[in-house]
Amino acid sequence: MGLFDKWRSPTAAKHRGAEGTSQLTPGGFTVIDVETTGLSSRSHRVLEIAVVRTDTAGRVTGEWSRRIDPEGPVGATHIHGITSADVRGAPKFGELIPHLNQWMQGTVLVAHNARFDLAFIRSEYSNAGWDLPWLPSLCTLQASNHYLPAMDRRRLADCCAAARVPLRGAHTALGDARATAGLLSHFLDPRAGVKPHPEHLSLLSEAGTVAWPTGPVRQPRPVGAADQVRARIQVSQAKKAVAAPALVQLLADFSLVDALDEGAPTSALPYLEMLAEALEDGEITTAEAEALNEVAATLQLGDDEKVAANRSVLLALSHLALSDGVVSRAEKAELVKVSDLLGLPKTVLTHALDQAEAARHERLSAGLQPLPDTWSLGEPLRVGDKVAFTGCDGAVRDRLETRADSLGVRVMNSVSAKTAMLVTDGGFSGTKAEAAAKAGCRVVHPDDFQTLLQHLQPAVARQPKRLPAQGAPLQNAQTVPVEAGGSEATRADPAIVRQWARENGYAVGTRGRLHQDLFAAYAAQAAPGEHNTVNS
Repeated sequence: MGLFDKWRSPTAAKHRGAEGTSQLTPGGFTVIDVETTGLSSRSHRVLEIAVVRTDTAGRVTGEWSRRIDPEGPVGATHIHGITSADVRGAPKFGELIPHLNQWMQGTVLVAHNARFDLAFIRSEYSNAGWDLPWLPSLCTLQASNHYLPAMDRRRLADCCAAARVPLRGAHTALGDARATAGLLSHFLDPRAGVKPHPEHLSLLSEAGTVAWPTGPVRQPRPVGAADQVRARIQVSQAKKAVAAPALVQLLADFSLVDALDEGAPTSALPYLEMLAEALEDGEITTAEAEALNEVAATLQLGDDEKVAANRSVLLALSHLALSDGVVSRAEKAELVKVSDLLGLPKTVLTHALDQAEAARHERLSAGLQPLPDTWSLGEPLRVGDKVAFTGCDGAVRDRLETRADSLGVRVMNSVSAKTAMLVTDGGFSGTKAEAAAKAGCRVVHPDDFQTLLQHLQPAVARQPKRLPAQGAPLQNAQTVPVEAGGSEATRADPAIVRQWARENGYAVGTRGRLHQDLFAAYAAQAAPGEHNTVNS
C-alpha cells in the first residue's frame, strides 16, 4: 500500500478498482477534482483525478482516485505536491476513460469551479480520441451565491469554512473532492437553512438522458515536441516574486462582492478568483495570462465582460486603499502596477481613485446635521477638507488629528493653497505658519477646530468637468466599430460618465453598472448634433 492509499477511507478502498463500480448506487452526483500541470486546459495536462460518488441527497457512496502520467513536466510541485517520481509508471489518462465513464455515467457532475475541471477533462478525452458528451453539471462555487450569500471570497477553503465542512489534504485531488462533496451535502440539506435550488435538483433527471460513448472515435493526439517545449517554458516561468506588503493587504481584504458591485458580471466569478490569486505575488506570468484567457474563454466571457471584470478588481482595490482616507505611496505604486498588469489605460486608475474618494466622502457625509442657527465660526469644515497642525499641545493635537481622520478630514504634513485651515494655539510660529500666511490659509484655534469637527458638513461636490465642444470626440473615449452599414459608436469611460451624472443631478450610486441612457445623455451633452449609440 502506497502513502497515497493510506489517505483513502474504507469506502474508497472498496471502490478503488474497476470492480467497485458494480456497487455504485444508480443516479446521484459525481464530484470531480483534478490536479494539473498548469492552468491552461489547452497546453497543460491532468496529473491526478479523484471522483466521489453520492446519492441524490449528497451522501457519499464511493470514491476513487488515480495519479496520471502527464507525458511531460509535472508543473508546480510546490502547489500540488506531485513530483515526477510520483507519476512514473502511472497510467495515461486515456487508459482510465472506460473506468471513469462508469463512475460518471447517469450522474450530475459536481466541482468547485466546474468549468475549469470539466475543461481539463474534456481536453484529456479529446487528446485520447474520445468525444465527451454534454454533461449536466453543478458548480459549487457558483451555487455558493445561493447557499452562502454573505461571503466575501468563495474559494473552496472559504466555502468549507462557512459551511463547517472539513477540508483535509487541500490541493490533492481526493482531499478537494471530499471537501466539495461535503459542501454539496450541505447545500442539499434543507436543515442547513437554505432550500435546495430547484434547478440544481432538476439536473438529476437530465443526467439520465445523456448518451455515453462506448469507445474512441479517432486516433489519440500524440504529445508533440512543441507541447513539451511549451510546458517546460511555462514551468520555468513559475513565479518567484514576493508581493509588496501593501498589495498583500489589499488582496487579503479583497471581496468578490465588491468586484460584483463594481460591475463585474456574475458569470466571471471563477475568473475573478483566479485573477486575485494570480496577482498575489504582484505579477502575472505569461503562463498565467494564457490561463486567464483560457478561463475567460471557458466561461464564454466576451471582451467587454473581461475588461469589466478587470476594471472591477482595480476599482475594488482602489476603494480598499482609500478606506482609511489616504492612499499611501506604496499602495499607489501597487495600484499602478495592477492597472498595468490588467492592461487598463492609466486614466482608469486616476478616475478609480477619484471615484473611491467620492464614495468615501459620500459615505462619511451621510447623516451629518446642518449648522445651528447660532453658528458664528464662518465657513464650516467639510468632509474631505485638508488641514494642518502646528504649535499645539501634543495630547490635544493627537486627539484632534485622530478625530479628524476618522471623520474624513485629511490631516496633512504641510500647508498649500489647497489647505482649508491651519490649526494652532499661536504658541509656535514656524514654516507652516509662514506658508499659511503666504497662501491666505485660514488659521483656527484648537478649541474652535473641535467645534468645527462637531458640526462637520458634507463634502462639496466637485464642479462639472468642461464638456468637449460640439462635434468634438468625448473625453477619454475610444471609437469602436458597430454593425456594417451603421455609424461608429463612441464608448466613454464609465468613471467619467458616473462623475458627470452625479454632478448634473442624476440619481446614480457610487458603484455598479451605469444604465445605457446615462451614456447616451453624456454623449448628447458632449455633441448635441450627433446621434451616436453609446453602450455601457
